[in-house]
Amino acid sequence: MSMDERRIAARFAGFDQDGNGYIDREDFYVAAKALLAEFGVTARSGRGQSLFAGAEAFWQGMAGIADVDGDQRVTREEFVTGAVKRLRDNPDRFAEIARPFLRGALAVAGAEASGIDADTARRVLGVLGVEPDVARAAAGALDADGAGRISEDAAVRAFARYFTVPE
Repeated sequence: MSMDERRIAARFAGFDQDGNGYIDREDFYVAAKALLAEFGVTARSGRGQSLFAGAEAFWQGMAGIADVDGDQRVTREEFVTGAVKRLRDNPDRFAEIARPFLRGALAVAGAEASGIDADTARRVLGVLGVEPDVARAAAGALDADGAGRISEDAAVRAFARYFTVPE
């Protein structure tokens, strides 16, 4: 397995929240529930409902791109050969399908109009399966101007890059 393939497999594992070997709707709901638990927000709240709506939209977008056989789940092979290639060719498409979920995740994390702080971004990334050292480095890099705030747009772009660019 090449270095790129190993990295992509690690991204797949990040999506496969329950570790059953494929990505399905439930994985997105598991991620949403983990975010709610991490930040002490209830599922019935407005922010909780927005997060679940975003999780559903993210799953639908992912399935539309990667679920080649239409069985409502994305295998590792479908992810590696389909999703990653298509998304790398069009990273804006990934940002588009991920944005409602990430907007919900940032809201659950307490984001304000000015964005979120680096530590909160690190916590969000960690809940979403990003390795701790990568999450720390990414959160620090996102606060490019050193103002201590990360905008939604910067967070979405970085998340899209993490999942579509193997480096």
